Amino acid sequence: MNKRQLGNSDLRVSEISLGCMNLGTEETKAKEIIDRALDAGINYVDTADLYDFGENEKIVGKAIQHRRQDVILGTKVGNHFDKEKKDWHWDPSKEHIKKGIKDSLQRLQTDYIDLYQLHGGTIEDNIDETIEAFEDLKQEGLIREYGISSIRPNVIREYVERSSIVSVMMQYNIFDRRPEENMLDLLHNHNTSVLARGPLAKGMLSNKGAKVAESKAKDGFLEYSYEEMLALTEKLEDYAIEERSLNTLALQYVLHHPAVATAVFGASSVEQLEANLEFAGSAPLTEQIFGEIQALTSPITYQKHR
Repeated sequence: MNKRQLGNSDLRVSEISLGCMNLGTEETKAKEIIDRALDAGINYVDTADLYDFGENEKIVGKAIQHRRQDVILGTKVGNHFDKEKKDWHWDPSKEHIKKGIKDSLQRLQTDYIDLYQLHGGTIEDNIDETIEAFEDLKQEGLIREYGISSIRPNVIREYVERSSIVSVMMQYNIFDRRPEENMLDLLHNHNTSVLARGPLAKGMLSNKGAKVAESKAKDGFLEYSYEEMLALTEKLEDYAIEERSLNTLALQYVLHHPAVATAVFGASSVEQLEANLEFAGSAPLTEQIFGEIQALTSPITYQKHR
């Protein structure tokens, strides 16, 4: 599995990586998915303290406990949650971040996090305080690097200018091309990497895309109507060939821009994971095909979807 550098850090992540939000709470099944991903050469595993109110971190931690050296581990902080009430509120304070890291380290059964990410962010936050908290954790050796998970251009720009983040996690796929508006070039110019989440658009860009769209896009998707989504998924299936599945095409698309370090997909079964592992050794995405795909879809803007 090819690897790409995360910003200007020493971290090199596999071009495709495992997002753990949809692993579920069955430990044996989750471990099977994670083990298969690591065996296939995936080295970045992404979770968050908020996923299943801490349970996801516990499951991931147990699964990688004896393979920690094989994993670049990412998790997130910023949502103060109450597991009993199943409720949470935004809290990017220094106090909460420093408590959050201790809780996450305990749940993950590790003594450091490779990539610690702010799980959101608003322009009204005390950004300097938040940055100071992450810098402190880095100095203390509790984290190797830090980044943010956000789709808000104004927030992203603030962190790019004022902090030493190495990455920004954002939704990016063939249907949701908002990062192409101005974010990808900005981040690339500042040597900040993108972790592209949702590369398969809820499964609508998977090998079962047209069928999935029938249920997932009933109310449309972003600016696309239900009918447009069905038509697009059918057209994209024409680009699926024996040497390059639709899953692979979707992953290759987001990895086309040099700012993107990895495409972070979710998997709730080994079967879904295997479909994405076809990415390795597949036929390359040519500039011609990339251009044709862009011509099929709309460059939706952040102005309409903030």
